[in-house]
Amino acid sequence: MQEYFHSGLIQWVLIGSLILNVANWIFIAFFIRPVDFPIILHYNVYFGVDVIGSWWQMYFMPLIGLLILLVNAFLGYLFYQKKERIAAHLLMLATFVVQIGLSVAVASLLLINY
Repeated sequence: MQEYFHSGLIQWVLIGSLILNVANWIFIAFFIRPVDFPIILHYNVYFGVDVIGSWWQMYFMPLIGLLILLVNAFLGYLFYQKKERIAAHLLMLATFVVQIGLSVAVASLLLINY
């Protein structure tokens, strides 16, 4: 287990993914307040607003990002133990790309709802 987490690429990607995920939680907590009316949860350029819901449903995006991070870190560890290091690195890089995408989505929704 130590060999996996001592890999420089794994460390940087894991730290970057965690920072982005924590930032998503913090920004949502700061900008989205409990309200009685529905907020926008999805916006499409072609159709406009197509999903509205409760304020607490906004927290599903960073939760999904955290679940993806945990699952990919575990699978990456398993691949790393089987000497499939490229697969482990690709999984962790994909996790970072997912966190970037979720951060863009959270920022867009915060901009629309604020």
